[in-house]
Amino acid sequence: MHRLKIISGHLSPPGSSEHRRDLWRSDCGAIVTKSPQDVVVVHGLRTAVCKAKRGAFKDTTPDEMLSAVMKAVMTDVGLSADKLGDVCVGNVLQPGAGALVARIAHFLSGFPETVPVSTVNRQCSSGLQALFNIAGAIRSGSIDLGLACGVESMSLRSMGDPGDLSPRLTDFDKARDCIMPMGVTSENVAEKFGVSREKQDAFALSSQQKAAQAQSSGVFEQEIVPVSTRIIDEDGTERELTVAKDDGIRAGTTLSGLNKLRAAFKPDGSTTAGNSSQLSDGAAAVLIGRRSAVEALGLPVLGVLRASAVVGVPPDLMGIGPAYAIPAALKQAGLTVADIDVFEINEAFASQAVYCVEHLGIPVEKVNPNGGAIALGHPLGCTGARQVVTLLHELRRRGKRAYGVVSMCIGTGMGAAAVFEYPGP
Repeated sequence: MHRLKIISGHLSPPGSSEHRRDLWRSDCGAIVTKSPQDVVVVHGLRTAVCKAKRGAFKDTTPDEMLSAVMKAVMTDVGLSADKLGDVCVGNVLQPGAGALVARIAHFLSGFPETVPVSTVNRQCSSGLQALFNIAGAIRSGSIDLGLACGVESMSLRSMGDPGDLSPRLTDFDKARDCIMPMGVTSENVAEKFGVSREKQDAFALSSQQKAAQAQSSGVFEQEIVPVSTRIIDEDGTERELTVAKDDGIRAGTTLSGLNKLRAAFKPDGSTTAGNSSQLSDGAAAVLIGRRSAVEALGLPVLGVLRASAVVGVPPDLMGIGPAYAIPAALKQAGLTVADIDVFEINEAFASQAVYCVEHLGIPVEKVNPNGGAIALGHPLGCTGARQVVTLLHELRRRGKRAYGVVSMCIGTGMGAAAVFEYPGP
């Protein structure tokens, strides 16, 4: 059967899904072939994710958080920054799309001026979109290696200013829906698809419990870069500290406690502070490259990017994005939900996360095994890159060849997803 699959692959058209499936999968679970053109992940790290306005990074500028992960990733693998063809940084709230912040972080990291840098804002998927951008440059042959990053300080920048918008937006329903508060879109999903308050609170509790367990058992230590910074206390005293632990996890969360919280966006609603993601600060960086270049440099392969997809959905139901992006990415990869070992789905709100998981028929034990944004937090531009880091470290811990998916909903009505393969030890 194994030989027949290989022969069938040779006979199938090179671009067909059947050909891709036979190249990547077999009944025995072995990789049939590797391409020198594969886009592979070499390494990825993140900062701790901390509570906006109240957490350990409340006085830390985004360029400092970003620099910490950029330097650490390159140092860990022993690669000189001049080998990079490009750097792309996802962010959402910084002025000028964060272009100045990214370039300053570049120099704070000791990177040479000859390495270019760009920024990207696709809202909550910005960190993942940065990876897509670098992957695209690798596939086109423009570069061999690049650094994809994400950063956000929700302490130092507000979400309240939408920028300059046409007064005509009220004449177009979809345009008007783009400025709908995210919490209201959560209520829309819950109401339209019948996601009960009980299900939302149960999901939120599970996220907190899984994250607390992961933190207490040291699961996150391999993916977090300790950051030396300063913080200003309420009395104005400035002190130095090293931040190495996520500080939004609430280990003492109980279902009864969640049930007591009031709805945050509608008087009779079901979305609360307890079943929504937290506003947060953090940064992450992922080193990727063409397999041939990575192997020539003797660098490790932590994962292989097998597929990527971005889709559009109604702005007033933006949370359903993963329910459509995940199937698109899986189809591209020639895989099914059953083939995936771990799904990292951003928990913008429990309502939309529950809907997406149920709609796709994903076994709950495969979803966010170490908790998600309800417990860890959601630093907007950082999240996509953070999810990639968490996913690949988790697959490596499991110690066998496996597939994982990263996905999130996106403000204004989109969804993004990526499929990764961990090749095994």
